[in-house]
Amino acid sequence: ELHDNIGQLLSVVNMQLNMMKPLAPENFKSQIDETKDLVNTTVHEVRTLSKTLNSEVIQKNGLLRTIEIELERIERLKYATTNFEIKGDYFKLSDTDEIIIFRILQEFLSNSIKHSKANRIIMHFNYQNNKLLIEAEDDGLGFDTTQKTESSGIQNMASRAEMIGAQFFLNSKINKGTKLKLSYTLVAS
Repeated sequence: ELHDNIGQLLSVVNMQLNMMKPLAPENFKSQIDETKDLVNTTVHEVRTLSKTLNSEVIQKNGLLRTIEIELERIERLKYATTNFEIKGDYFKLSDTDEIIIFRILQEFLSNSIKHSKANRIIMHFNYQNNKLLIEAEDDGLGFDTTQKTESSGIQNMASRAEMIGAQFFLNSKINKGTKLKLSYTLVAS
């Protein structure tokens, strides 16, 4: 829906800009071209975003590649610089658990960009025997964790972690950024 609806509307905007260009005064034509480029970039970003929202794409690409794609998008849009480090011997998680972990990290990344105004985001995956330890941190504004807010983002992350039996910790300090820790244990089937 995101891709189809917004993508279609942006395509209409592009067509209208094409129709306006021949009628525009010469000094506006370069601005119309810039606007068309911006619309095309937006269409591309909506496509990329809609893919990360699609659980089937996460299943196809896997958790690690999907995180890489999301961090590449953040860098490409110049929201923040990112660093992604993977240690230990990789092991496959269930598709459902990978999707849930991705949604937790996606919420963290979204908050880092929207609210924290972070310049740098770091993510570490550490595979240890049957455990996956994940740390994500930003250098943003941080917040007072004792204050109640209207936002349900933190509660959503915690409840998703609980769904897969992962331990979830979030620590933040004003002007010192936010750090998320997630400890997931692979359950033998």
